[in-house]
Amino acid sequence: MKLQYQDKVPSSYKDEFVKKVASISSQLEIDPNWLMAIIFWESAGTFSPSVENKSTGATGLIQFMPSTAKGLGTSTTALKKMSAVEQLDWVYKYYLPYKGKIKNYVDTYFVTFFPLAVGKPDNFVIEANNIPASLIASQNPAFDVNKDGKVQVWEVKKVMLEKLPKEWIRNGSVSLAVKSYTPQIIIGLLLIGAGASLYYFYGRTK
Repeated sequence: MKLQYQDKVPSSYKDEFVKKVASISSQLEIDPNWLMAIIFWESAGTFSPSVENKSTGATGLIQFMPSTAKGLGTSTTALKKMSAVEQLDWVYKYYLPYKGKIKNYVDTYFVTFFPLAVGKPDNFVIEANNIPASLIASQNPAFDVNKDGKVQVWEVKKVMLEKLPKEWIRNGSVSLAVKSYTPQIIIGLLLIGAGASLYYFYGRTK
């Protein structure tokens, strides 16, 4: 099965990389397309193990923060020297504690972006004891939808729902969008059905 964005992976290691993404995704019990999409966005479309955010020091396929790399038993310096295929072992190690908790693409993104937000209600403010909400908002302005200086779960969901499915659909991955956002799609279908019923009973009499 062809994976999302696999044609964006450099040809020199594409086959091995895609095969390994499929393998670790199976072990994590997640859709490999979710992981491919995460890596695509986090690496700015490069699938490079050495791509770096100069302002934060985040490095690699899923933008490992220096503190995250240290917690995993490595460093951003070491990660940067790895091949993309080798670095996937550390991607797997990062996600492993969340096995069984990742139910859709949004969960996958929250595990990558801010794990404390996984499973939290929509009004949960994304912050931590040593990371104030204002800092997260300033570093991620696209997620501060209402520009109140903080980011809540609903805002991240809104941005992801508006942005990523369009990319998936444009690339022919309608099934991926359906799988990731089944609850929202069901609600939409129910609303459409309710509207159709109202029209049937009332609209035709006018």
